[in-house]
Amino acid sequence: MSTITGGAGFVGSHLVDYLMMQGHEVIVADNFFTGRKRNVEHWLGHENFELIHHDIVNPLFIEVDEIYHLASPASPPHYMYNPVKTIKTNTLGTINVLGLAKRVGAKVLIASTSEVYGDPDVHPQPETYWGHVNPIGPRACYDEGKRVSETLSYAYAKQEKVNVRVARIFNTYGPRMHMNDGRVVSNFIIQALQNQSITIYGSGHQTRSFQYVSDLVDGLVALMASNYTQPVNLGNPVERTIQDFAEIIRDLVGCKSKIIELPAVEDDPQRRKPDISRAKKYINWEPRVPLQEGLMKTVDYFRKELARSNHSQRNIFVPETTEFRTLL
Repeated sequence: MSTITGGAGFVGSHLVDYLMMQGHEVIVADNFFTGRKRNVEHWLGHENFELIHHDIVNPLFIEVDEIYHLASPASPPHYMYNPVKTIKTNTLGTINVLGLAKRVGAKVLIASTSEVYGDPDVHPQPETYWGHVNPIGPRACYDEGKRVSETLSYAYAKQEKVNVRVARIFNTYGPRMHMNDGRVVSNFIIQALQNQSITIYGSGHQTRSFQYVSDLVDGLVALMASNYTQPVNLGNPVERTIQDFAEIIRDLVGCKSKIIELPAVEDDPQRRKPDISRAKKYINWEPRVPLQEGLMKTVDYFRKELARSNHSQRNIFVPETTEFRTLL
């Protein structure tokens, strides 16, 4: 039986789909801060599926064989909205997950992040790189929370013999991302679909490496099944500038949006590209979905989401009194 914390979220819900299709029993624990019930509602009522409304900062008492700890907001607008809560989720939440794993003898996979490398001065980033992180910057609640989460994992592995895996996840995109996710994939696609200007923060020369969500899920499952216990980068090593990425999306959508530059964001990494040598060697994994293919699926998803949003807004009843408009 597998438990996925944050299983109603973007990545978690795709992992749920994979495990359910493979015949696993799955328990999802989610507080629905960024997760959405509709991401997993197609499994409600299935005998192998259970959904628990639970915040992992509180202990969880269940019987389980494997735990995927994905609970945490991952986009800057979401994790900076409540930085203390973000830190608690990645520290207290990880302690609770590791405590559960210790009690029931479960294997646990911790979803870490490329953000542990900060604004790297080593390129591409191998797992042996310690990072270049501002511990008091605006992104620090997430960066440092994940670094502590990794430290806790290996402390529990050494002291309590908990069987841990750590995945350092790089930029991931695909269906079920929030429209207000705040990162370049969702921002650029929504702006292009609405024929608005595509906004780049900074010069556009910053680089990122984008992996499609199904590739990430394959990597998470492979890492969990392996005997490898050191951190593993899961990301696409094909590096692109943000400017190039904006142009690709504009061309895919077929719009005439202008690409404009806005002031750079503080502590935004200038280059990011994973060294995936470990993933290739120890879990036989590398991404397979081409960028254009993954982006087309994501564009189609957001096009439907915009249509759904517009339909919902047209069907909202708004009372004709100023008093009620103020309350709304």
